[in-house]
Amino acid sequence: MEQKFCQSCGMPLTPEILGTNADGTKNEEYCIYCYKDGCFTGDFTMEEMVEFCSQFVEEYNKNTGQCLSREAYKEVLRQYYPNLKRWQLPADQLPHATSPIKKQLIDEVNALGIKGLPKIENLFVLQGSFVNMEYTVNGNKVKLLDDNATYWGTQVEIGNDRCFGIACDEHYILVSEYGKDGADAELMVLKKR
Repeated sequence: MEQKFCQSCGMPLTPEILGTNADGTKNEEYCIYCYKDGCFTGDFTMEEMVEFCSQFVEEYNKNTGQCLSREAYKEVLRQYYPNLKRWQLPADQLPHATSPIKKQLIDEVNALGIKGLPKIENLFVLQGSFVNMEYTVNGNKVKLLDDNATYWGTQVEIGNDRCFGIACDEHYILVSEYGKDGADAELMVLKKR
């Protein structure tokens, strides 16, 4: 069976990470991190995509047995990306991230008025297992997200080695504050939409 790759970021495609079309069906060309609800999840030039994806060099090295530096990995991506469907279009024809739910979620998060949280300008698709932290609620340790789901979210550094984390979907908005690697996570808001 031929291995397929995301035609935006180059990630190997497996059934569980296929992007979704506007009608909720799976998209066979793009991963969920690049394409969700029938739209691209971020407006990137090819060079911006190279910069963004280069942060995953350790994962690439682990999967390929290589030991590339981040700069060397960027060169690999610069050679590879022109072969992908998304980057063969002229710059003025690149599809834009216009997901209506993404815009709505950004507006809803900003409307919460959380003290110290700067205005949110963008959200990205994040894997639940990556953002599903443990919180203490009524003396019990709980996780509130689904490790196998994807969420619109972002992380905002606020100083003193602390961050705000945002994870949203069509049902809930979760905002938390935490330290390095999710330490001392505090639930700030869990709002049903």
